[in-house]
Amino acid sequence: MKVLVLTGAGISAESGIPVFRGADGLWEGHRFEDVATPQAFDRNPDLVHQFYNARRRKLLDESIQPNAAHVALAGFEKQHDDAFLLVTQNIDDLHQRAGSRNVLPMHGELLKARCMLTGELFDWRGDLSVRTPHPTEPDLVGTLRPHVVWFGEMPIGLDRIADFAADCDLFLAIGTSAVVYPAAGIVASTPRHCRRVEINLDDTPQSDQFDLTIRGKASIEVPKFLDSLKTSSIG
Repeated sequence: MKVLVLTGAGISAESGIPVFRGADGLWEGHRFEDVATPQAFDRNPDLVHQFYNARRRKLLDESIQPNAAHVALAGFEKQHDDAFLLVTQNIDDLHQRAGSRNVLPMHGELLKARCMLTGELFDWRGDLSVRTPHPTEPDLVGTLRPHVVWFGEMPIGLDRIADFAADCDLFLAIGTSAVVYPAAGIVASTPRHCRRVEINLDDTPQSDQFDLTIRGKASIEVPKFLDSLKTSSIG
């Protein structure tokens, strides 16, 4: 059974990471046009760096840990004997911390920095600023940016995702609002034989495209559903 999983903000919200939408959302009083676009970075790189520095520090706080849904997905992947791909729209590292290995962060990774001149990627846990030197080329200053996909930029790994989705047997969407493309279009690209399952707190605009919709917290429903797969495969 070839399994494709897509996770969104809902799975990380239970670990204490705010979702983008809502009164306590991640924008923290900023318009996304001012902190999450290439144009915003061109206009005011200090503000953009401050915004992502705060998010990075929050992610590294010891209170932020993988929850039962992250752990269950990692455990399932470990024992699964066929192809498995976990595509996440989240830029945190909670899936990796939980033990997931085949993770494709389509919107980038907050704990990485990218050089705008060379394209090099670096693991990054500290703050960034326009005065930050390049890690290996100290004469280069201010060339680093957060390795995140901003509005107007192309998500990562779209060809790989499309190829995997084209012949997967199970598509599991967890904690995603299904309104942001191209991630929202994955369900429609799965083959007719694919079983499509949605786990989310509320209905989404694409709920009617799924064979099974489960309403509830990811930390509760994801382990239950994955356990049911194990049981059915044994039976």
